[in-house]
Amino acid sequence: MQWLEITLSVAPGAVEEVAQALTETGFADLVLEDQAELEDFLEENRNYWDYIDESLQQHLQGLSAIRLYLEETDGEGLAKLQALAEGLKPKVQNVQVQSLPETDWSESWKDSYPPQQIGKRLVVLPYWLCGQEADRLPVILDPGLTFGTGAHPSTQMVMEEMEEMVVSGDHCLDLGSGSGILSIAALRLGAESAIGVDIDPKAEDIARQNAAYNGFAAPEFTAYTGNVTADKALMSRLKERKYDVVLVNIVADVIIGLAPMLPMFLEADSTLICSGILDSRLGEVTAALTRAGLEITRIREKEEWRCVCAKRRTV
Repeated sequence: MQWLEITLSVAPGAVEEVAQALTETGFADLVLEDQAELEDFLEENRNYWDYIDESLQQHLQGLSAIRLYLEETDGEGLAKLQALAEGLKPKVQNVQVQSLPETDWSESWKDSYPPQQIGKRLVVLPYWLCGQEADRLPVILDPGLTFGTGAHPSTQMVMEEMEEMVVSGDHCLDLGSGSGILSIAALRLGAESAIGVDIDPKAEDIARQNAAYNGFAAPEFTAYTGNVTADKALMSRLKERKYDVVLVNIVADVIIGLAPMLPMFLEADSTLICSGILDSRLGEVTAALTRAGLEITRIREKEEWRCVCAKRRTV
């Protein structure tokens, strides 16, 4: 089946109004691209991001558009859409129609998730490629669920450090666990248990599902939802034991806020691995960790991102 991709260029601030008109006329599955909406979202969720790709910023500059798809043979639908767009001028400024090659769209998205070899021993695999890369330890995920697929340099650096730090029998704590990728990697590397904690309740179910793809469940893998800095019951539960490896792959501001609490999870010989830190924020993070009684032991670099390893200061 062949499809038409229709792009409506919309006046700034009119995306939602035009989208509503399209929906009321019977057009569904709209893709909205609106710079103002993205900027509002980022501002409202500033605690959970530290960086937006420059190329994406450039792509969105001044962008207000709506995309939708019709079967190439749907002449009636195309005519109705063009008439609606004409009636919505000047809010709809332009309509572009492009014929797309015949593709199995239900499967083609999977091409975006090839195996990712990380470090010397690990490979991140989407679940439909389970069994490939048999010479490496597989971390199997459903990438369609997002929350972390191993493609980001910050996650890769943590996994590279884990290859050197995690040993058989370790107990690991993963703060900001997302998809559960780091907890699963820890178990693959021989850890006895891993606990994943995330502030987003959707992440708990997603992490459990990904762990199941790898054959892990409680008590090997446990997932919790909560804010470690505010949830006293969760904090009390996590403090019931010390951990050999603590992982914090979030953003600089969250790591700085967590810093005073991190030493209480660590034994004298435990390792803390923090990532998701832009080079421009590195000094703030290391200063916060040092104030909390931690000693920086190593800093790993990849592109503009930094990964910091630390231990409790023993003096």
